[in-house]
Formats: sequence, structure tokens, C-alpha cells
Amino acid sequence: MSSIKRFIAGVTCPRCASMDRIRAWEQHGIRYRECVSCDFFEQLPIEDEAAPELTTRVNQVRDEQKIQDVQPVRILDPGKNK
Repeated sequence: MSSIKRFIAGVTCPRCASMDRIRAWEQHGIRYRECVSCDFFEQLPIEDEAAPELTTRVNQVRDEQKIQDVQPVRILDPGKNK
């Protein structure tokens, strides 16, 4: 049973640094990646547990102190200050 090989958009090859040349597929519990520009090939076992989510600015808990330091901006009307 083979699966469809799909290109991964925006990925750079770790060997030749070409972008959008990596294709990936899964077969028999193994994830494969290969570059069509060079001879890079990688196989990784698919784990039952999901990989932990990467920490980004979007999924971090906000520091309440930083939120309290924010002050609104007031726009002055030059016509009313005469």
C-alpha cells in the first residue's frame, strides 16, 4: 500500500537549501521525506502521541504586568487647542 507523495510548501532542503523541493509521504507507519533536487532522504517513525506544540507568540500565556503597563493613545484635535 503506497501513499501519494506530496510537496511541502515553504520547506527548505537541509542538504542543498532549495525551497519547495521536499516531498513527503507515509507508508507502513514510517514518514518519508526526500528532496527532488539532491539526494537528501529521511525516514522517521510515526509516533502514536502527537508531538508537543512549538512555543510561539500566539500560544504563550500573556504576562498580566505587561498588559497593565499599556496606556491608551489620545489624539488631540488641533482645531480645539487654539
